[in-house]
Amino acid sequence: MTDWLEWHSAYDRDSSLSRRLQLIQKQLKAALDRRPEGQIRLISLCAGQGRDVLPVVAGHSRRADVRARLVELDPENTRIASATAEAGALTGIEIVTGDASLTESYAGAVPADIVLACGIFGNITSEDIEGTIEQLPALCSAGATVIWTRGGRDPDLRPAVRRWFGRHGFEELFFQGEPEEFGVGVHRLTAEPKPFDPG
Repeated sequence: MTDWLEWHSAYDRDSSLSRRLQLIQKQLKAALDRRPEGQIRLISLCAGQGRDVLPVVAGHSRRADVRARLVELDPENTRIASATAEAGALTGIEIVTGDASLTESYAGAVPADIVLACGIFGNITSEDIEGTIEQLPALCSAGATVIWTRGGRDPDLRPAVRRWFGRHGFEELFFQGEPEEFGVGVHRLTAEPKPFDPG
């Protein structure tokens, strides 16, 4: 079993995980910059301690517009995320201890304009990766941005993940992989959003 609290310690030193985090944060800032005026709805699946989201929103000019839900199963990680959000006076961000694989975890927070699916695709089967991508349009608003990650270990599924996004109604805005062992992708929904099914 992975100790997810200890896993986060790699963010605090020079590592592939800390470099991946910087890239995710850069892409999230760009996604926030692209949003038109008005409320921005954001969800983060398997959000951990919220390091992808919380510092970016805290320092962004649109912070008052962001309404976010971060879903994470580990209660110690959600405790840390909640403390960080409170310290930063991020009143528009909701931290939920729950199962990110259940659509009901997002009831009331979708359709989202920005979806983060980071740190997920390396921990589930290839069939479940494509199944997750297929379901994302039910969590998205029209034209929503999805930021995702996947490691390059054998088998390297990053090319397949990029194809699956295209197959299920997304266009690629950004991808960076080599020479790093990780991949960070950004896709925009171009198909019609699907109806949300909380079951």
